[in-house]
Amino acid sequence: MEATLDDTAMAATATAAIERWLRAETRASSARITRCERLSGGAIQDNWALDAHIEGGAWHGEHAWVLRADARSKVAASLTRAQEFAVLRVAHASGVIAPKPLFLCRDSSVLARDFFILERLPGIAAGHRLTREPALVPDPDALVHALGANLARLHAVRPPRAELDALLPPPANPALAAVAGYRSCLDRLDDAYPALEFGLRWCERHAPATFDVALIHRDYRTGNYLVDAGRTSGVLDWEFAGWGDPREDLGWFTARCWRFGGVDREAGGIAPLEPFLRGYESVAGHRPSRADLDYWQVMAHLRWAVIALQQAQRHRSGGERSLELALTGRIVDELEYEALRLISAVDA
Repeated sequence: MEATLDDTAMAATATAAIERWLRAETRASSARITRCERLSGGAIQDNWALDAHIEGGAWHGEHAWVLRADARSKVAASLTRAQEFAVLRVAHASGVIAPKPLFLCRDSSVLARDFFILERLPGIAAGHRLTREPALVPDPDALVHALGANLARLHAVRPPRAELDALLPPPANPALAAVAGYRSCLDRLDDAYPALEFGLRWCERHAPATFDVALIHRDYRTGNYLVDAGRTSGVLDWEFAGWGDPREDLGWFTARCWRFGGVDREAGGIAPLEPFLRGYESVAGHRPSRADLDYWQVMAHLRWAVIALQQAQRHRSGGERSLELALTGRIVDELEYEALRLISAVDA
């Protein structure tokens, strides 16, 4: 019988297959999974909390891990689990605050889909709580300063890197490559989205003439980092990472669509912009201009709109029936409006 995961709990056959694989991977005398629960969030991939008891070998003892597996359907821009595992290894080794990746499985006889194991970190990621509950973030300026510095450490990773050869090569022009990619996604949809097409044309005409290329996260935002005792304990969800313009991450983090109601707090809905930029500058040695942020915030809303349409398509196609995916497609109008509002303000 094929080992599979269902929506709420791991099937006994899957648990047994993972235990056998873990025993071999850790060179232990035995490996036992004592807890396995699906984690909330993670709209692109499936995440499972694993508590494991290992006997013998270098991993002897109790462990709190996360199993991250391919979803039943996927967004085209998402990395494979092997690619994401490689990115996490490089990021973690570069001092980026992120979960440490531990084991990668590409053996289809174990789960019938690729997965990897990483350490499970403490903290809360829910954006709607972090931006509304002061007790969770007693010093907002300090948190976003640390997040800015952490992002700059990631951007210090520059091509070429042999460990990341499986990623797409660095683009000739990151902004123009992004526009082309989003247009291609829209072209594959049945409906027309003229506001998005207008926004992409604006981004094409105003694409930065000069840029750096670095390893970027592409989903660095409130909701994708854990906060424990007021500090970030790790950045999550690396499935969109790749080579690109570092300013893309800065625009994404500060975009209005990721402020979770804290619309006047430009640094992720948590704090004003300045401490975040100071944190970034403390490591990078420079900061983006206001024009840089404006441009990449426009791009952020266009990109999120395209992803929202793709998420809705996953539901509509029957590949993964999900109310969350269906509702994601309902936010496109708001994203179009914000992109056009930003363009109007910049042009004025």
